[in-house]
Amino acid sequence: MKQNRPAAVSRQKTAVQKPASIYDVAKRAKVSIKTVSRVVNRLPSVGDETRKRVMEAVEALSYRPNVYARGLASERSFLIGLLCDIPAAGSGYIAALQIGMLSRCRKEGYHLIVESVDERNSDLGHQVRSLVAQSRLQGVVLTSPLCDMPAVIEALNNAGTPFVRIAPEKSLPHTIDVRIDDHAAAYDMTTYLIGLGHRRIGFIKGTAGHGDAKARFEGYLAALADGGLPFVEDVCVQGQFTYQSGMEASERLFALKKRPTAIFACNDDMAAAVLATSQRFNLKIPQQLSVAGFDDSLVAQVVWPRLTTCRQPIEEMAQAAMSILTQRSDDNEPFEVRLDHELVVRESTAPPDVQ
Repeated sequence: MKQNRPAAVSRQKTAVQKPASIYDVAKRAKVSIKTVSRVVNRLPSVGDETRKRVMEAVEALSYRPNVYARGLASERSFLIGLLCDIPAAGSGYIAALQIGMLSRCRKEGYHLIVESVDERNSDLGHQVRSLVAQSRLQGVVLTSPLCDMPAVIEALNNAGTPFVRIAPEKSLPHTIDVRIDDHAAAYDMTTYLIGLGHRRIGFIKGTAGHGDAKARFEGYLAALADGGLPFVEDVCVQGQFTYQSGMEASERLFALKKRPTAIFACNDDMAAAVLATSQRFNLKIPQQLSVAGFDDSLVAQVVWPRLTTCRQPIEEMAQAAMSILTQRSDDNEPFEVRLDHELVVRESTAPPDVQ
């Protein structure tokens, strides 16, 4: 049986608009290509009126310079690297850093490269040197514990690559650091829990070897001492800044014959794990157990009950580090940028149930 064939459909080529080129920008702004290049690369010796006219043309044409061609023309790569050990630092923390750095990258005309570096690598220095050389990084932001590792610092110094350390444990010569006062922040959170009436406060430590984890634990200890409470080793458990380690640590705390009435975890990921584990133990939050975290990352706001936490302005810290790297000159002296922390009280904490 003969079947009717469908009518032929005429194929029309869809006109694809080519992205604007540097020539288009120069023509619209009525300047030379060289002038456009100088404006886009933020180089001096361009008058304000000319610069304004070029930028208006750039915006009107949605011009986006090729990062590689741009780098060749200016002898700068316009690439900033974020080096971190993601499992050791905590995913929520790293995500917030990326958001902060990306927002500043857009404003400054830079691009971000994120690399996870294993702190346990026996040839860590070589790994960092190779990464910097292959990527032509113009600057690097270091997170803990990498920011305190001599092999990493030496590799970057030898390569002549500027870097900013976020939350290092110790100050070092010739470095630029961005931090909050982790000791004071943990002290404030512990003091808040004591003020609610808690006398047995558990603590889940951050990854061993991290400067910020050490400072937070010391802040916790100082608050206990100033509050007239003894340090009870049984209620302090080692964590790794990960959700899984928070579950394991909370299971150990809940297995104690005398459980803590409050648990302060060294970051929000671990505190969220405490909330989840408490359901298996039929503990009501915050009536039977108060839970507090650290960072005020997204997870603190989406779990229920929402987490009381100590906010460190992670995105602002990342933006500050980016600004230092993109605006610094060769004669910059070492310095420290210290931002304020904030106690954020939500539904996960309350006075202990004294029934």
